[in-house]
Amino acid sequence: MTIARRNGFPLYVCLCLWMLFFASASGPVSATQPDLQIQQYFPQATHVGEFSGEPLAAPVYRDEELLGYLMRTTDIAPIPAYSGEPVTLLVGLDIEGRITGLEIKEHSEPILVVGISEQDLARYVEQYRGVTVDQKVKLGGGAREGYVTIDGITGASITAMVMNATVMKSVKQVAASRNIPQTADVSGNAGGAEGSGTQQVLQGEIVTPSPVAVVPPVWWLGETSEPFWVAVWRDRAWQIAVLLLALVVLTFILLFQDWLTRRPRLLRTVRTGFLLFTLIFIGWYMLAQLSVIHVLTFISAILHQFSWESFLVDPLIFILWGFVALTLLLWGRGVYCGWLCPFGALQELIHQLATRLKIPEYKFPDVVHERLTAIKYVIFVALFGLSLQSIGYAARAAEVEPFKTAIVMHFDRSGLFLLYALGLLLIAVFNRKFFCKYLCPLGAALAIPAPLRIFDWLRRRKECGRPCQICARQCEVQAIRPTGEINPNECHYCLDCQITYWDDHQCPPLSEKRIRREKSKRALDRIKTADMAPIPPEN
Repeated sequence: MTIARRNGFPLYVCLCLWMLFFASASGPVSATQPDLQIQQYFPQATHVGEFSGEPLAAPVYRDEELLGYLMRTTDIAPIPAYSGEPVTLLVGLDIEGRITGLEIKEHSEPILVVGISEQDLARYVEQYRGVTVDQKVKLGGGAREGYVTIDGITGASITAMVMNATVMKSVKQVAASRNIPQTADVSGNAGGAEGSGTQQVLQGEIVTPSPVAVVPPVWWLGETSEPFWVAVWRDRAWQIAVLLLALVVLTFILLFQDWLTRRPRLLRTVRTGFLLFTLIFIGWYMLAQLSVIHVLTFISAILHQFSWESFLVDPLIFILWGFVALTLLLWGRGVYCGWLCPFGALQELIHQLATRLKIPEYKFPDVVHERLTAIKYVIFVALFGLSLQSIGYAARAAEVEPFKTAIVMHFDRSGLFLLYALGLLLIAVFNRKFFCKYLCPLGAALAIPAPLRIFDWLRRRKECGRPCQICARQCEVQAIRPTGEINPNECHYCLDCQITYWDDHQCPPLSEKRIRREKSKRALDRIKTADMAPIPPEN
């Protein structure tokens, strides 16, 4: 198979070696400098004491004079971030209640591993220098009276929100325990949360339920402070409402697909409109592109310490995954891959444009196609193996997904990442959804439970594949086998085959019935015409 090998070496082996090299080349996820430099936080400091007290903090001295304290946020407010693990930050706080420095020491955030530079992180944390414990911090947007405005991290708003909350909560608790002057209530509630295109107000006063609590928190009754994710959901209420409305619309499309597929023009208009919504709103605006990293994070949470709070921190991703789980049981993987994946929608729209421009399409032979589809499963297994060692390693190797480049970062990247994403989109011009069919590890992860779906909504006839091959030839993702069966592992639920199913000009069994009806009708018309013809007079 020359198309599946390169110089005689299997292509999937090359991909696995590339991912392993990519992961190992960067080393463990760490902060900018692993060694503590106390002068970064207190230029006049001469020594620092041990971490002690409740909450844990280390006193910093100039000779015998107390200058302030150092604290690790995970010792005080270990709020789970996007990866499900908290971000460890080292924070300096002087005796006047002012933050003197901030440094990220350890994290497992995928978006910080790839796509966000150390310079971006350094600029973000530097903004906290000089913020006092009694101030309210607002991420993004314009100035607001009574608040300190800090620029967030583009493409990592959830992570920035978590870091802001854990930092401000930590300094307030240390200030309260060490009698450092402050005017804010440590146990207060959070303000808003930043969403795409909206402002975020986080006062650093968010309290999350303790993982060892015996009694579940009943924050809705006012007995405890609300969890961090509640503020995020409240601030993103309108985005959540729009997404839920779109999912309801999609559900109706799926439930009434027979009615729509009998009206091809309407279905194609609806589908194109929904793909544009998926790309622009779900993808480029809300940045709600699902990734194989979400799957690996979920598996890691199950294997270690599961917490719903880790997943509730991003409401849009949580809702999408909930809908995907439901549709996997009812319809299979194709609902997400064919309707809700922003990068998949981008490829589909590009292919539609290429079709209108009459650019020729190329399909691999069925034998080659079946072997190429195995590559995405190999990639998924390799990523899963890396995730068992470190989510950070897997996140680096998961750059085989161009989602961060094309969707999350709006192509604002350079080098091989940008060329890779653009190259895949160029291939999509000639081969419909090439990446989805052969390389996507997320598609592979969703395909594994696809055979467990409860219902089979796609209609087939006994003539399908025996002998009719029309749907199999028309399926541009090649999800219909020559024997007529639809492969649930590869189907993207575009409904093109269902349009053919109801079309009595394309589907041979229906066409034969139509021709017989038309012949019968013409015969009846001739008989009626003959009966109505005047009888010629007899000579």
